[in-house]
Amino acid sequence: MPSQPLSRVLVLEAAIRVADRGGAEAITMRRVAQELGVEAMSLYHHVPNKDAILDGVVDMVFAAIELPGAGCDDWRDAIRTRAVSARAVLSQHSWALGLMDSRRDPGPATLRHHDAVLGVLREAGFTLPMAAHAVSLIDSYVSGFVLQEANLPMATPDDVEDVAGDILRQLPEKELPYLAEMIRDHALRPGYDHTSEFGYGLDLILDALEARRSAQRAGESG
Repeated sequence: MPSQPLSRVLVLEAAIRVADRGGAEAITMRRVAQELGVEAMSLYHHVPNKDAILDGVVDMVFAAIELPGAGCDDWRDAIRTRAVSARAVLSQHSWALGLMDSRRDPGPATLRHHDAVLGVLREAGFTLPMAAHAVSLIDSYVSGFVLQEANLPMATPDDVEDVAGDILRQLPEKELPYLAEMIRDHALRPGYDHTSEFGYGLDLILDALEARRSAQRAGESG
């Protein structure tokens, strides 16, 4: 029996634990019920069906991502904070990547999240089309980076050294000199951390968007 009365929140939290172990496809009424130690029928008092669970877990993932602060002096700082938080949350729940844009009944946290991001951009002077482009670009970057990290055969600097070292030892350096140089003089340098690439790429995107925003505003005032 569950240690506390069953509720919608407990059902969704259990579904997230199931997905963290087995992916989104592992979420079924039966498995969520097993996670809670109850009969599957008892879930229907709190969620009408599996789709409601999927909608709910997506909303909980969005709720865990830090919203960009309204009124921030630098829009880039606000969006950077949100992107870093999104990466951290989605790294824990990478199964959610395939669900977040596919649900047709977004919850309140999801809607609040999107509105806050758009609000930062619009208040910073982005035109509506530019704000749409910015959201699409940043979200694609965050999602792509998380997906790439989830599939890399290495998670720590020691892993990088082991994997890159093995590749380098088998690499025909004369035939592939640039790849050999990258591994030897970059990936295998002391202190190299491949996770730092996220911040570098994010700053490039934000700088490019700022250049477009500034050019647009200069054109409007000229």
